[in-house]
Amino acid sequence: VQLQASGGGLVQAGGSLRLSCAASGRTFSSSPMGWFRQAPGKEREFVAAISSSGRTTDYIDSVKGRFTVSRDNAKNTKYLQMNSLKPEDTAVYYCATDPRTGWRIVTGYKYWGQGTLVTVSS
Repeated sequence: VQLQASGGGLVQAGGSLRLSCAASGRTFSSSPMGWFRQAPGKEREFVAAISSSGRTTDYIDSVKGRFTVSRDNAKNTKYLQMNSLKPEDTAVYYCATDPRTGWRIVTGYKYWGQGTLVTVSS
C-alpha cells in the first residue's frame, strides 16, 4: 500500500498550488482521507480531511476559504487545492488515509504518503 503525494513547489504569496495524493495497492474509496503539514521545528498538524463519499469536509480555521479538499475515487486520488497562499503555509504536506480515530488526530492514521514540500515566499 502506497500513498504518493505530489504538486508541491515554490510559490509567491497569494499564489496557488494543487497537491495530489495517489493511492496504490488497494482501493481507499471507503476511507476518509486527511492532509497534514509540518513546518520546520513544529509538530505535524491537521489541515483538512474529506469523508469517503466526499460530501463532508473539514478544515483548520487558518485555511478555511483558501484551501479545498476533494477526491476522485475512480482514480483513487485526492487533492488539496491551495489558493491565496501565505508564507505561514510553508511546510511539508502529507496525505494520509484510513483513520482509526478522529480524522484530525495525527497518530490515528494507518497509511501515510512521503510528503511534498510547499514553500511560499513573501
